Amino acid sequence: MARKQIVVDKKYDVIVCGGGTSGIAAAIAAARGGASTLLIERVGALGGQLSFSGPPGFAFAHLFNPRGEQDAAGIIEEIHARMLKEGHALPHLKPEHRLEGGYTFSYVDPDWFSITIFEMMEEEGVELLLHSLVVDVVQDGDKVTGVVAENTNGTMIISGKIIIDCTGEGDVAVRAGAPYEYVDKQTVQPHTLSFTMDGVNWKELLDWIHKNPEQLAWFEHVLPHWPDERKETAHQKALEFYRTCDDPKLFGEFMGFTSFHKKGLETGEWHKFSGIGFFLIPREDGHVQAHMQHSSQVPEVLTDDAWDITKGEIECRRQNAIALKFFRKYIPGFENAYLTRMCPELRLREGRRIMGDYKLTKNDIAAGQEFDDVIGKSHFKAGAHHTVDQNTIAQVAKVCPQDDGSYDIPYRCLVPLKVENMLIAGKHVSTDRDAYLRYLHQTMVTGQAAGAAAALCVKRGISPRALEKRVGELQRILKQQGAIIDGTH
Repeated sequence: MARKQIVVDKKYDVIVCGGGTSGIAAAIAAARGGASTLLIERVGALGGQLSFSGPPGFAFAHLFNPRGEQDAAGIIEEIHARMLKEGHALPHLKPEHRLEGGYTFSYVDPDWFSITIFEMMEEEGVELLLHSLVVDVVQDGDKVTGVVAENTNGTMIISGKIIIDCTGEGDVAVRAGAPYEYVDKQTVQPHTLSFTMDGVNWKELLDWIHKNPEQLAWFEHVLPHWPDERKETAHQKALEFYRTCDDPKLFGEFMGFTSFHKKGLETGEWHKFSGIGFFLIPREDGHVQAHMQHSSQVPEVLTDDAWDITKGEIECRRQNAIALKFFRKYIPGFENAYLTRMCPELRLREGRRIMGDYKLTKNDIAAGQEFDDVIGKSHFKAGAHHTVDQNTIAQVAKVCPQDDGSYDIPYRCLVPLKVENMLIAGKHVSTDRDAYLRYLHQTMVTGQAAGAAAALCVKRGISPRALEKRVGELQRILKQQGAIIDGTH
């Protein structure tokens, strides 16, 4: 029997493809701009990597640059403040040894995050179409006029004035003919499958750390351009913190366990694909859980190949089984810990980057580059690629702004080449490989900007590309929504 084809009567101002972190920000911002907004998501959950595929533990990290200036806010800050007030988040964690490296955490409960997002969608009047996969676009020449979605109803054709690709992999933009860059199978960063453990004896773990502070990693607490003397000072601050801190929440993450790692590699009880460590998940009444988002890493998996992704799902579960047994046997405080959650799908670290009217580069980040069409900021390092070995993350070739400040993200990165009436948001915006804006806070910054821009384009009757010449109006809207586009170093 042929698939039933359904032409949806309603024409939307904005259609957001993908309900992950960029997609939810885009949908909220578009609706607030007065646009009738439809959000299409392939699964039944919203929130993507924060609530569904991991990393819930990382949450809203890196909101403050090394000078202590907040450079990512807007919808991010609104959600965090709302969840903090309701008892489902921790305050911004900014201990000195982390803040000076721009490595802060603002944890939220991933399951309450998902509930919060559904509440906000209803409040803003965003229409949802879940369990639906956008498989194609409708075009008039280079202008996108709608999308084609597959679901249990059949094949749905839905018209929209502006389409925002928030799929994470640029699937919709590619189908519209937008050019992209990607690496080969031997180069692509490894992907991971996160899991969570409860029942940790935190006192036992911290007692061990107080006596063995050198067993934890500290490299993320320094910036690559610092002189060796300053790096060593930061190292000593970290060690002193490890010796004395009695609150696991302030640690943010626990990485290293170097002697146990070495033993596991020698005995074969730990696999060779990553280091050992975990982040945190806050729960109600001050309870915290350990969240492992680096314990499995699978190489040579391209995100535009379902056979590859399937291989990755299988291999990461094999590695996670090894990790679970290892934590319980060796890591202090984990003897009676147990698995509470295995994320249902891979966290895809590296996929296509859709090329736009500007490509953000590693050199831009090193220079702390400013742009006239700024729509958001970040200070996250460029070139911090994951590696399939015991180090987990490469410690060379990373750069960040030399003044310890932030860099601008230009609007033109969201406007794809060769396609009209489309915007890009999330980890596949236009950058070079090293400047890849894949981290959760960055995806929400670009998502909010894309949603606000889409609504403004509809209101003014112009294309996203034409908006480049009147971006000041977009910037005013973003600032009214609490986004940070100026005022930092």
